[in-house]
Amino acid sequence: MKSSALERFLKSPLAQQFLRFAAVGAVATATHYVVLIALKELAHVPLLWATSVGYLAGAVVGYTLNRRYTFEANHKFTHGLAKYVGVGVIGLVLNGAILAALTQMGLHYLLAQVIATGVVLVWNFCAARFVVFR
Repeated sequence: MKSSALERFLKSPLAQQFLRFAAVGAVATATHYVVLIALKELAHVPLLWATSVGYLAGAVVGYTLNRRYTFEANHKFTHGLAKYVGVGVIGLVLNGAILAALTQMGLHYLLAQVIATGVVLVWNFCAARFVVFR
């Protein structure tokens, strides 16, 4: 029986790598959101500071897990870290800019953060695949 184009794509190395990236991203995103909510709701830290600290915490988790499981990089831990930090800074700025714009338009900060996360996910995957772990 012939497999569909979608089935073939889902079995491709690129799709498998993206799915691993998304799984790692879910863990990193959960870290980001836990820190964001804790800082905003419990510590009353201003929103952009709270999301930035959360983003950085998630980035550390993401780099560690992506290095090991998604891209199976064998180089020293710090080898790709400088590139990852550069990519992360761009992601951090994108995240903050999108969050600020959407909350100024009246969206609740968590809904705005979900949208920002989706946009930054695409940036992070492309940059990780073609720059950091190539």
